[in-house]
Amino acid sequence: MFKLAPSILAADFTKLGEQIALAEQAGADELHIDVMDGVFVPSISFGMPVIQSIRNASKMFFDVHLMITEPMRYLEEFVACGADGITVHAEACNDLKATVLKVKELGVRVGVSIKPDTPISVLEDVEQYLDRVLVMTVEPGFGGQKLIPACVEKVTELAKHREEVSATFDIQVDGGIGLSNVKSVWEAGAEVFVAGTAVFRGDIVRNVRAFKEEIGVAD
Repeated sequence: MFKLAPSILAADFTKLGEQIALAEQAGADELHIDVMDGVFVPSISFGMPVIQSIRNASKMFFDVHLMITEPMRYLEEFVACGADGITVHAEACNDLKATVLKVKELGVRVGVSIKPDTPISVLEDVEQYLDRVLVMTVEPGFGGQKLIPACVEKVTELAKHREEVSATFDIQVDGGIGLSNVKSVWEAGAEVFVAGTAVFRGDIVRNVRAFKEEIGVAD
């Protein structure tokens, strides 16, 4: 099933509640929330207060993507402020399996993200516990980058591997996703699409609907 997850990193924060509402009304399926610490990635974004402040403004699934070093330290806090799902980076965890199991223990959906150069083999010890694998299609840390074509091949590889091991996680992609490439990445096996500037730049309602129409799932 195709799902669109607009990334609020690209929103106008002076109109954040309004823009989230427009995306939701247009049919967006999830809200993607990028938390960056300035250590694991160069940028610093926002944290729990922003998530808590918008939680009452939306009924969408809050997909919290932790681009932070050793996320185990803050899992309880992110769940408490409204996360419905937490995705951690394989590269940022000293003990990936323990981190994944802790997220599950907290009762929210758990995902693991891998950077463009990280092989899918890093998932072997945890894939049976995962609800989601996020394939970064750009180097994490900045919005507005162009999709790295080789990452589409990784999506295909991951989809094939998922079938081979009878895993049940969905495949999400994040980075450079737009109308010009969403269909090809969908056909490669991805199901959940993070889009920032392609949703929040211009007419948000029209942008969301255009994604759905491109895939053929418009209401």
